[in-house]
Amino acid sequence: MASSSNGLDGGILDRLYKVIESRRGADPAVSNTARLLAKGTEKIAQKVGEEAVETVVAATAEDGPRLAAETADLLYHLLVLLQMRGVPLEQVWSELERRER
Repeated sequence: MASSSNGLDGGILDRLYKVIESRRGADPAVSNTARLLAKGTEKIAQKVGEEAVETVVAATAEDGPRLAAETADLLYHLLVLLQMRGVPLEQVWSELERRER
């Protein structure tokens, strides 16, 4: 992915996905991600839905910084869900690339 003017890019999602992967099997008492993974697919999917609603609300009723924060929450929970279901992030990138064509 191309870098933005501030040096940040989509690579953060790849790095975050790897961190989430490293939390699999970690102590749920120590790691929020491990705690979420321990709750299973249904609970994670529910959190994705909640975060999606919060993102929509922020997009229609709040300011840009709030929308950015809610989007970050949504992306994090989506990555946890992908990890839980064993879907590699590269599969998502491949699908987006396919759609770009």
